[in-house]
Amino acid sequence: MTAAAPHLQRGRDAEALAAAHLTKQGLAIVARNYRAAGGEIDLIARHGAELVFVEVRSRRSGAFGSAAESVTAAKRRRILKAAEQYLLAWRPRPLPPCRFDVISFTGALDLEHLVWLQNAFTAD
Repeated sequence: MTAAAPHLQRGRDAEALAAAHLTKQGLAIVARNYRAAGGEIDLIARHGAELVFVEVRSRRSGAFGSAAESVTAAKRRRILKAAEQYLLAWRPRPLPPCRFDVISFTGALDLEHLVWLQNAFTAD
């Protein structure tokens, strides 16, 4: 088995650190790397009655903007499309309240560089 490319490994490490942080904050991770036609969601968590869709971003440097700034309008549309597919299969009904968060790391992958933007964008 070959080693993952460094940027892919960094992405996996960022997702693992983000999931651990969310768990410590009282969220329960219910899915990782959910894929649907047209999109993907890094983490899906429950926070009380709320369902939280989380995009995790990482950049080694902020020279070209922060990691959070790399969540473009096109990326948000793909996340929303994947979330819609996830919710179509949701049982029991009614659907829970949902929010879209971004966890970003600009620089080192550690808690000091973790930024958690709750309600980073909406489905509107």
